[in-house]
Amino acid sequence: MTVRDPIAKTGLGWIDLALGVAVALTWGMGLVFAKAAIGHFPPILLMALRFTVTALALVWFVRVPAGQFRILFLIALISAAVQYSLTYTGLVRLDAGAAALIVQLEVPFLTLIGALVLGERTGWRKWTGIALAFIGVWQITGAPRIAAEWGAVLLVIGGAATWAVGQAMIRQLRGIDGLTVTAWVAVMAAPQLFVMSGLFESGHVAALRSAGPVVWGAVLYMGLVMTALGYGIWYTLVRRNPVSLVAPFLLLLPIFSVLGGAVFLGEILSPQVLLGGGVVLAGVALILTERS
Repeated sequence: MTVRDPIAKTGLGWIDLALGVAVALTWGMGLVFAKAAIGHFPPILLMALRFTVTALALVWFVRVPAGQFRILFLIALISAAVQYSLTYTGLVRLDAGAAALIVQLEVPFLTLIGALVLGERTGWRKWTGIALAFIGVWQITGAPRIAAEWGAVLLVIGGAATWAVGQAMIRQLRGIDGLTVTAWVAVMAAPQLFVMSGLFESGHVAALRSAGPVVWGAVLYMGLVMTALGYGIWYTLVRRNPVSLVAPFLLLLPIFSVLGGAVFLGEILSPQVLLGGGVVLAGVALILTERS
């Protein structure tokens, strides 16, 4: 008997199943930690510190991507510096759970780019999923508390679209593994984010001086656990399993964010937001899953 036998129908062993849930938990709780830390650090500065931690943790263990610095610089600018600046600035005025549900538009946006720009084949299931995801976000934004923060919603949607552009660029890389991409994107994104924070934010010195252990713990979580460890686990799963088997774990991410926001931040999402979130997840599920 092998470890795959108990769950042969899924095609994944117990270890990979546990790792898939772990990465969703790691990423989902990242938004909760970020929401807590944003109360102290300006959001772009927080992301700059996050990627600094990731870069310092990983860069020593990956090779130098000779000849690919220019494309990695652009990927870092789009998929990290701009994307996280938009998403986490929007998070300032939204609940972590609601933001996590809206962020799921990353998948429909990436699918649209694949179909319209990269010429990838897209069937009726994915087109239906794209439509459902946008309908779900429209439902979420109708909730009174969120409708009043339409600017923050647009920032998060913009971040999701920007992430998709960056991921499409990453798909064009050749001869470089995922962990190396993660490390060097962090190396390049950190200074980009510090510059952007200097241009658009203030109060940096005071925030750094007054930050306590809990805030720095959130920074370390995002840099080491959410980014370095989380992506390390994810790329391990993707390397040894078909993407169609591991991608559905992403559906757990907003669930963990909603639960974490409720437990640790006291967030209570309205029935309208939960209904819209369910529609979003149904749409994303259609995109990520395939008929067996």
